[in-house]
Amino acid sequence: MEHASDILVIGSGLAGLGYALKVAEFARVNLVTKRGLTDTSTKMAQGGIAAVLGPDDRFEYHIQDTLTTGEGLSHPDIVELVVRQGPARIRELIDLGAHFDLGQDNGYDLGREGGHSHRRVIHAQDMTGAEVERILVEKVLAHPNIQVFENHMGVNLITLERVVRQGQVVTEAERTCLGAYVLNKATGQVDSFMARITLLATGGVGKVYLYTSNPDIATGDGIAMAYRAGAGIGNMEFVQFHPTCLYHPMAKNFLISEALRGEGAFLIDHRGKAFMEQYHALKDLAPRDTVARAIDLEMKKTGADCVYLDISHKPADFVRSRFPNIYQECLKYGIDITTEPIPVVPAAHYMCGGVVTDVWGRTNISSLYAVGEVSMTGLHGANRLASNSLLEALVFSHQAAQATRETLPALLAKPTAPVAAWDTYGAKDSEEGVVVSHSWDEIRRFMWNYVGIVRSDSRLLRAQDRIGPILKEINEYYWKFLITSDLLELRNIAYVADLIIRMALRRKESRGLHYNLDYPRVDDENFHRDTVISPEGWH
Repeated sequence: MEHASDILVIGSGLAGLGYALKVAEFARVNLVTKRGLTDTSTKMAQGGIAAVLGPDDRFEYHIQDTLTTGEGLSHPDIVELVVRQGPARIRELIDLGAHFDLGQDNGYDLGREGGHSHRRVIHAQDMTGAEVERILVEKVLAHPNIQVFENHMGVNLITLERVVRQGQVVTEAERTCLGAYVLNKATGQVDSFMARITLLATGGVGKVYLYTSNPDIATGDGIAMAYRAGAGIGNMEFVQFHPTCLYHPMAKNFLISEALRGEGAFLIDHRGKAFMEQYHALKDLAPRDTVARAIDLEMKKTGADCVYLDISHKPADFVRSRFPNIYQECLKYGIDITTEPIPVVPAAHYMCGGVVTDVWGRTNISSLYAVGEVSMTGLHGANRLASNSLLEALVFSHQAAQATRETLPALLAKPTAPVAAWDTYGAKDSEEGVVVSHSWDEIRRFMWNYVGIVRSDSRLLRAQDRIGPILKEINEYYWKFLITSDLLELRNIAYVADLIIRMALRRKESRGLHYNLDYPRVDDENFHRDTVISPEGWH
């Protein structure tokens, strides 16, 4: 079956929904999401959105904090663009109906998180993402120009690489995206979703690792699809591990927000001793990479399974009102955070790299855009500043919508290219589901052990030795059997794992989120640059 629209959006977090709403003012939009509309990383975001909103804050302060945290790889022009647009984009959310916490004199209550010099994180208690997702979903479902397809998963992008026009060959440099093949999970059929512009907003890659704060949907689908289609992918070695996820045998993927440390919580070891002053002048408000490595080292030194985050010294009423979601969730597991510390461990949290885009969210493939965690805009550099992720999605969904408004009329005036329907090539149902589950588990374990918070060349080479044969096996399996969402996710995490390993091996230094024991220092002479690759090679 073929579905045609002016715009195809793949993903339903802040980036995808925000873009869809803006372009729906002048275009017909199909929006596909591989589970439910609200099964997103956006919904799980606790802390908030960073922006210059306080009377004592300045754009220059936020810019400098972002550049400092990015350790030399953030693009200054992109940082300035995002920071200066922040207040206006947040006002748009408020105008849509999003509610954020108020402080004194009816001003907004602003939190402070690690790496920030000022209070500038606007929030809705500790459920900011859920509030943002709520209002955007409400508006999207009510919009007559947006058709939503839940439980539909992207398989491959459809690209036009070589065509003959008036006797001349259009070369691969003019590669164009025409839409995507999409699996209808309910029927098992693969449909063609054709569009003049396609936007990837598929989120991150956390499920590549054994332990992650991400939802189950975070399998790097957009990055893998874009790479296979020929897009440039950059800075995949910079995986941010959130320092504090709840450590409990029954808990899954539950993040303990950095906002707790912003409100005075501090990390302690199993003996109750605070330890962050040994690692950074900002102590518990140090950037995330420093805190995650400190926790990792403390656990290895003591042999402990976790460390603890203590906010019990704060008034109980304040803790319950400021962090109601975290309080209730921990209480489910018998932990009262108003009277006892929270057991925590680091977990894969955010991908600072992704599909390389320009200032408008455009990729090197014509008519293909990428926004949100799937993209690499140049904002985060080697390390993301806390609460800059929702901000980036807000700003770049706006940027991409502006570019779409300008370019779509000319695209609509051109004839559409014929595209073949999905062909199964004689594939059959698989009776070997264990192959998928085994490979999935193996990839996630060796990525955690060898390509995690602290790396070395020998560990990375071990990972490389494993991912090559696994990727070959998966691709052989992919062509033999009818595809399922499980197989697609496995294929995508394998591609993403391979990209992370290759880029980590290429960067012979330690910078930001990439820490290699064999090269413990920053090497600006040789590596003060982004790491970018496409199927054609390194760039």
